[in-house]
Amino acid sequence: MARLVIVSNRVPAPKVKGAASAGGLAVALQSFVEPGTLWFGWSGRVAERTSTRPRTVDGDGVTYATIDLGAEDYDRFYVGFANSSLWPLLHFRLGLMRYRREDFEGYLAVNAAFAAALMPLLREDDLVWVHDYHLIPLATALRALGFKGRIGFFLHIPFVPPSVLEALPPARGVMEALCDYDVVGFQTRTHLQDFLDCARRFNGFAVEGEEVVTRGRRVRAIADPIGIDAAGFARIAARSAGTAYIQRVRESLVGRALAISAERLDYSKGLPNRFEGFARLLSRFPQHQRRVSMLQIAARSREDVAEYQALRRELDRLAGDINGRFSGFDWVPLRYMTQTVARTKLAGLFRIARIGLVTPLRDGMNLVAKEFVAAQDPADPGVLILSRFAGAAEELTEALLVNPYDPDEIAEAMDAALEMPLEERQQRHAALRRAVFEVTSARYCNVFVDALAA
Repeated sequence: MARLVIVSNRVPAPKVKGAASAGGLAVALQSFVEPGTLWFGWSGRVAERTSTRPRTVDGDGVTYATIDLGAEDYDRFYVGFANSSLWPLLHFRLGLMRYRREDFEGYLAVNAAFAAALMPLLREDDLVWVHDYHLIPLATALRALGFKGRIGFFLHIPFVPPSVLEALPPARGVMEALCDYDVVGFQTRTHLQDFLDCARRFNGFAVEGEEVVTRGRRVRAIADPIGIDAAGFARIAARSAGTAYIQRVRESLVGRALAISAERLDYSKGLPNRFEGFARLLSRFPQHQRRVSMLQIAARSREDVAEYQALRRELDRLAGDINGRFSGFDWVPLRYMTQTVARTKLAGLFRIARIGLVTPLRDGMNLVAKEFVAAQDPADPGVLILSRFAGAAEELTEALLVNPYDPDEIAEAMDAALEMPLEERQQRHAALRRAVFEVTSARYCNVFVDALAA
């Protein structure tokens, strides 16, 4: 049986595998990674120069191999092209995109360094599964070194239509790199169709059904929505709800409803719009004042990127303004924290929340929405308010779907959720729960690896 090789920008440390700090990818893959698997990527360390030999650690039969990045490579590859060009572009934020040719050259160079460090570890029959936008050119680099095995790529964030992709100067090069894979996976049918439409736009690409043919290669495109271990997360949530930590949170609410949001501090998540939506709930629907508290968890990330620094300052200002306008001596309406919260505690917080607010401006999938659904008590469930521009909206149609650019629509959905009778909440939750328990992390992994092996 062929060995599975996972390649991602970051690699989870064996001792925290599946913990919150491991990231959404590690959580999604943890039930699929088996003894014998090799997981390769960046160590997270910035050194004087980029490593040429990987450092390996074994844990539970899985080999974790990592390399360090040199400071200049980190700036050009990670801060530069990956997160200042590709990330905003693929989230439809052209006004935030910054492109420099030297950053793109650094992006290609780091992918070549990844390939050179990985190549000695590969066997000819390995199935190589590459994850996310940081590593789009990795197949090209591996092919150049002579690897002839199967290589698949999965994009965890959105893809864009041709009119948006063409704003990126090396757009054609990105498409050619994607077509050096055997299978390319997307979160939704919409993202898949956008990829095929982009291929049609460039000369030298032919689209045949859901395959793209170019330069003598054929790549199969699939839609494979990522899921969670819904049953496992539901068990964690039920246990966590009885802990002293959650009990302290309950007591601090003093009988008020809890509206919760949790994600990285990122401009794609629609956080300023969400804060403004909560403020409009309190001003337009004053009956909810002192009856609801909002908890926003926004773990800091990419703090060396200027746009993230500006976002944090804006959120600090908005949170202070909301609490200054509405709070009383015994009620702070908005609780805003930028620390990371352990996944077990987060599950318990979801369990006791009346509203889950998941309103990104654009998202590939959004697993928080699925975790919120899985965590709920079916007898007395909370209500999910979900952006129609999150990939999860294609599956979770019984959520209250909103346009995240409209704070008044967010406010109206929160009012509807707070007033919703128990019977309707149960009916909506039952449908959402079926969807979340059907499209699991194990199904996601099996679908992709089966396609790659075929």
